[in-house]
Amino acid sequence: MTLQQLRYALAVAAHHSFNEAARAVFVTQPTLSTALRELEEELGIQIFERSSRGIEITPDGMEFLGYARKVIEQADELRERFAPGKPRMIRYTVSAQHYSFVVSAFIRLVNAFGVESYDFCLRETRTMSIITDVHSLTADIGILYLSDHNRKVLERCFRENDLEFTGLMEVSPHIFVSSGSPLTSRKKVTFGDLSGMPLISFEQGSYSSDYFDEELIRDQSGNKVIRVSDRATLFNLLRGLNGYTVSSGVISRELNPDVAAIPLESDARMTIGYILRKGIKISGLTETFIANLKQCLREPDAGCVRGR
Repeated sequence: MTLQQLRYALAVAAHHSFNEAARAVFVTQPTLSTALRELEEELGIQIFERSSRGIEITPDGMEFLGYARKVIEQADELRERFAPGKPRMIRYTVSAQHYSFVVSAFIRLVNAFGVESYDFCLRETRTMSIITDVHSLTADIGILYLSDHNRKVLERCFRENDLEFTGLMEVSPHIFVSSGSPLTSRKKVTFGDLSGMPLISFEQGSYSSDYFDEELIRDQSGNKVIRVSDRATLFNLLRGLNGYTVSSGVISRELNPDVAAIPLESDARMTIGYILRKGIKISGLTETFIANLKQCLREPDAGCVRGR
């Protein structure tokens, strides 16, 4: 199977004609027909049905063409990215749990980047997706936390996916509430103080085990839980429903002025850190981003502050 054969098949599907497809890809009709017949024989399927009414795509052909289109798109992207003599588009992806300090560090990275052309991506996503992203090199770095509760499970996931975890800071659990909440006058809260308030939690999809939760601890007796998929929605619900979530207590005042962090009475600890793929050389962008993370975690004037 060759990329050229895939391009021929996609051309026939687009034009519904062998003759027109052959003209579009600049080959003779017999050459195109022979290439597709050899492809079908190799795969053991029929991609097109040929009749007096024209060309029809078979069910197997529909599935095959879907995969073929992805392969051609990726091949074209590789050719574009590494074409000789062409300025390379700089790409960089961060995959992270839902932390505002990561956003602040990402903003600093983009602002300091001195190239006119780039393609950066910040993915706030589920815990297992972060692990998968970094393993598959879809992301250059992943940001998450370890605790005594989830450490064994996540470290096993790291080993299975050739990842290394590096801790940045150990913090105690805090709650995030609306800055207008009466709880903001407290120096510390207990789960008893949160009775009746809905817990706003990040959903984890099929990995809904508490080992993958972003919330370090939760009130097991609580019966009001709302699950969301993005941080903006979570913060809106904190304000609109007088809810709370459990997090690190590190928050960007500049980005989230309406949210307050209050220490939660607990002996639990979370180690915020990053994961990288083993055997991959750390890029200058990653080094800069890690430095930004450290600054946002430790220095209030970097745009993030610890809760009280």
